[in-house]
Amino acid sequence: MSGGAESLLGEAVYKQLLDRIFTGELAPGAALSVPALAAELDVSRSPVRDSVQRLVADGLAVHTPHAGARVAHVDEREMAGVFAVRELLDGLAAREATLRASAADVRRLTEHVEGQTARLAEPADALAEARHDLEFHTAVRDLADNRALSDALHRLDVKAHLYNSGLWSDDRGRTLAVAEHAAIVRAIEIGDAAEAERAAVAHVAALAVRMRRLA
Repeated sequence: MSGGAESLLGEAVYKQLLDRIFTGELAPGAALSVPALAAELDVSRSPVRDSVQRLVADGLAVHTPHAGARVAHVDEREMAGVFAVRELLDGLAAREATLRASAADVRRLTEHVEGQTARLAEPADALAEARHDLEFHTAVRDLADNRALSDALHRLDVKAHLYNSGLWSDDRGRTLAVAEHAAIVRAIEIGDAAEAERAAVAHVAALAVRMRRLA
């Protein structure tokens, strides 16, 4: 297998495992056996092993000596810490994104929020909405053009999604989250970096409150 094909397979395996964790099919504490998963997914062990290592790096799995990797447990106290850090870093990302975004970048963010808005008329699909939320925040962070910031926020965000899967099944929560995304994009569009930062901080703070209420 060529290097490019192997990379694509590894990414596909990682996304499959991520989806299973987000939906609860792989629940907290579930074993991530490389041989078993490779057989189930009908792939070699190498991409599965690499994917499990990525999950550990993301904080979605933990590795125990002589026992292998398992899906991580995330409790309310840990999530409070995750969201406290996310408030600061997502605010910084939105500020920096505003200062760097081109007109084409703004159009892409606007189209993303429009897509989320249109899907509010459809029945909730928690997995799909979690993906779209992650894609939106990743797009904003990529515009900030700070690799260390993006990497840190990616790990925090995927851990938050491990805990808050019920958030995207709640119609009111979906509506509020999309409105908050739209507020961030409006601030980026008009070039108000301070307002973009405030909107991003407020969004993360509100998510934390709604998630705690659902829990």
